[in-house]
Amino acid sequence: MAVVIRLQRVGKKSQPQYRVVAIEKSAAVGKEAKEVLGQYHPCNPNVAEQVKLNMPRVEYWMKVGAKPSETVASLIKKASAK
Repeated sequence: MAVVIRLQRVGKKSQPQYRVVAIEKSAAVGKEAKEVLGQYHPCNPNVAEQVKLNMPRVEYWMKVGAKPSETVASLIKKASAK
């Protein structure tokens, strides 16, 4: 099975928060992830604290063949620029 790195929505209806997860590509929304790799809080006014990623684990999953979604790829780029 193919593993992807994508966002999983959590939080309240009007206050979106996302987990960055490694999950099977065919897994339905809300299913259990293989591993939680970080968090993304787009409503946080402090831009520096919007993205929190465990970069060694993200790099590990990418080495073993996990492909990040477009949005997650931009978040990885933003987090590694810090």
